[in-house]
Amino acid sequence: MPLLTIRTHPPAFESQVYERSPASTSESEFPVNHIFRPGLIGQCANPVCRSSWMHLFRNRSTPVFEEGWTCSPECTEARLLLALRRELDGRATASEMYHHRMTLGLLMLEHGWITRQQLRGALQAQEAAGSGRLGEWLIEQHATDEMTLTRALALQWSCPVLSLESQDPAALTSVMPRLFLDAFGALPLRVAAGKLLYVGFEQSLDPVLAFAIGRMTGLRIESGIMSSSLFRPAHCRMLKEDFPPVQLAEAVSELAAAHLLACSVERFQPSRSRLVRVRDCVWMRMWLSREVEPIPRIRSISDVVCSIGEI
Repeated sequence: MPLLTIRTHPPAFESQVYERSPASTSESEFPVNHIFRPGLIGQCANPVCRSSWMHLFRNRSTPVFEEGWTCSPECTEARLLLALRRELDGRATASEMYHHRMTLGLLMLEHGWITRQQLRGALQAQEAAGSGRLGEWLIEQHATDEMTLTRALALQWSCPVLSLESQDPAALTSVMPRLFLDAFGALPLRVAAGKLLYVGFEQSLDPVLAFAIGRMTGLRIESGIMSSSLFRPAHCRMLKEDFPPVQLAEAVSELAAAHLLACSVERFQPSRSRLVRVRDCVWMRMWLSREVEPIPRIRSISDVVCSIGEI
């Protein structure tokens, strides 16, 4: 079996959507506004670097990974391996579903938004069909309306109801790869005061994705529920915009993934780069310019999304 396999479009993703483009979490632990600049004799960020003093004198100011400069491809790969092991620690719980203390039906019943008979009828219809969300069946049977359902979902998730006010899709495509936008049903809405990013979801929040975006961008994330009539057309419009280039890859082991990611870092020589896990894959972003912006230009960054064996 080969050590490493690279697929332009892994089977788990829709290939036509993720081709290279044509032309509430806390502050990130990796300060986005900081650009590392090694001195004349830089100190390699690899804790087990074996480079000699003469090796460190050479003219090499990049790449920089997670605010640390590496002096050689070998040290870059060692740094990536440490970061991968950090991100993949506890990965067995990544796919666990979030369970609410109170189901949507009981919550709406408690607030007097539906009756017991309406709830029973929607549950029976859902069971008979074998598919569909309870809220959809409540609307289908005229037991509630979309606005009331949206309020109930926001109350269930303890989050705000968000709108499309001031959204500029083209200005927000560098928040995350198009892959995540489509696969996880997220919609970046706007940035407030250069520090707070609002992200909308249709039926349920994705705290894992929100946490990853916060770590990658350095912005505080405010997630909220949107009504389906607003979310779906806006989501489709944003998917048609240009996104930063992304490499999709598969590796059979952590060692193989570290080698693949290190090759990308050495190739692009980014002024900054970092790695986060998003559910069953890892996402590495490389900044190709020294511009410091909360939402970078799509041509100034490049992403790698990699799945690793049985995560």
